[in-house]
Amino acid sequence: MNIPAQLKYTKDHEWISIEGDIATVGITDFAQGELGDIVYVEVETLDETLEMEEIFGTVEAVKTVSDLFLPLSGEIIEFNSALEDEPEKVNSDPYGEGWMIKMRYSDASQIDKLLSAEAYKELVGA
Repeated sequence: MNIPAQLKYTKDHEWISIEGDIATVGITDFAQGELGDIVYVEVETLDETLEMEEIFGTVEAVKTVSDLFLPLSGEIIEFNSALEDEPEKVNSDPYGEGWMIKMRYSDASQIDKLLSAEAYKELVGA
């Protein structure tokens, strides 16, 4: 299982990469493995401002649909449109081409509430 050390994580299995005031968000390798073959990613919150842990979209796999939770409060500024035609990128490259959204976060103090790679490994028993 791949859990990159430079990323932050949520208890709901989202990962977040922070560069300046922009963050990229996706689901973890563990999450995509648990979901199985992903067939659809829906994000209807583009250009909306949401609070930390609010639902920003859903990911649909062959057997289930799962909500996606925003790791930090802020505005969703971009959706990975490649996922419209190739949602399986979330399975094959969850930390790269399978990213889901970019956001402009509004409260840097919330970053301290996210999990480190080590804490996430403990959460999933890796």
